Amino acid sequence: MARLSFMLAALLATSALHAAPQVEVIATGLNNPRGLAFAPNGQLYVTEAGSGGNGRCLVLADQRTACYGETGAITRVDPRGKLPPKRIVRGLPSLAAQPDGFGGTGPQHIAFSRDGRASVVMGFGAEAPAREGVGRKAWLLGKVLQVRIDGRLLSVADIATYEFIHNPVPGGADSNPNGVAMVPGRTVVADAGANAIFSIAADRTITTLAAFPARMVPAPPPLSLPPGATIPMQSVPTTVVDGKDGWLYVGELTGFPFPAGGANVYRVAPDGSMVETYARGFTNIVALAFDDWHRLYVLEIGNGPSFGSPPLRPPGRLVRVNPDGNRTVLHDQLFYPGGLAIGKDGAAYVTNNGVVPGPIPGGQFAAGGTVLRIGLD
Repeated sequence: MARLSFMLAALLATSALHAAPQVEVIATGLNNPRGLAFAPNGQLYVTEAGSGGNGRCLVLADQRTACYGETGAITRVDPRGKLPPKRIVRGLPSLAAQPDGFGGTGPQHIAFSRDGRASVVMGFGAEAPAREGVGRKAWLLGKVLQVRIDGRLLSVADIATYEFIHNPVPGGADSNPNGVAMVPGRTVVADAGANAIFSIAADRTITTLAAFPARMVPAPPPLSLPPGATIPMQSVPTTVVDGKDGWLYVGELTGFPFPAGGANVYRVAPDGSMVETYARGFTNIVALAFDDWHRLYVLEIGNGPSFGSPPLRPPGRLVRVNPDGNRTVLHDQLFYPGGLAIGKDGAAYVTNNGVVPGPIPGGQFAAGGTVLRIGLD
C-alpha cells in the first residue's frame, strides 16, 4: 500500500509539470457512445450502444432487468468537428436496465482491418440462451459482427455461445464482449463477462487465447470481516489492443470491490502461452491505445473506489505510460468515458458521457454523449 501511495503521489507530481491539454468537443448528441476507431482512410467511427427500448426484458447476470430495443448504431464522426455525426448503420440491438436508457448495452466497440473491414463487438451480459425470444435482432447480442460501413453484414462469430459451452473461467457462464482488435489473420475479443480474451480465425473458429482468473484482495471495511481478511476479485478484461510488437495488451476493469489502483494492464503472447503484467496501479480501465512512439494510453472510467467512501466513478482519466514506465495524467475530468483512439494528427480521441442516452435538455447532459479531441504534446 505504501508503494501504491508513492506511485500515485509521483503520478500527480508528474502531471503538475505539464500544461493542461487542449480539449475540443467534436461531436455531440450521441446515444451511449463507447468504442471508436479510425478506418484506414482516416475516417473516425464510434459505436453507440443505444438506449434499449420498450421491448421484452431479460435478467442479466448481475440480476438487473434490461429491456430490448433496436437503438444501437455505428456512427461516423468528423475528426475536425466541422460536420455533424452521421449514423451509417442503424437499428442494432440494445439493452438497457434503466427506463431512460442510461448505461445501455449494444454495439460496444469497433476495430478495422487494413483492408477496411470493420469488426463490431455486441455487448450482452448474460448467458447465451437468454437471447431467445427477446427481440428480432437479439440473436446478434454477444456476437462479433464483421460489417462493411455501408451496413452489409459479412460474417458473425457467436462469442456468447462459445463462452456458454466452454466457460474458461469457472463461476457462471456470462458473456459480455466489450473490446476488439483486428490483427493479421484473426480478430481478438475481450469478454468482460467471461474474464477471457478469445481469438476468432478467418473461418470464424473461436478459441480461448487467455483467461484471467480472480485474485485475492483485501476485504473492504464495510464487509466487517476480520482484520487482514481477503476476498476474490474478478479481473473483468474490457479492452485489447495490438501492441505492434508482436504482443497483445489487455486492460481490466476489475470486479467487486473495485479497489482504487487495483487494475492492471497485461501483455499477452500472440499464442496466449504467456501473460505478463505490463503496468499496475490503475482504476477501472475501459480502453487502451498506443501511439507511433509505443507510448501506451490508458483510459479509466473513474479514479476512486466504487465501494465504501469516497464513491467510484467520475472523474475519469486519460493517462500516458512511456516505455520506461513514467506516467503523465493528460486529462482527469472525464465523465464515464468509453473509448479511445490516437489519430495520425497525434491527438487522442475519447468518447465522453459514455453512459448518457442522447441529449437531455438542461443540466450537464444537454449535449448527450460526446467525442473529445485531446491535444497531446
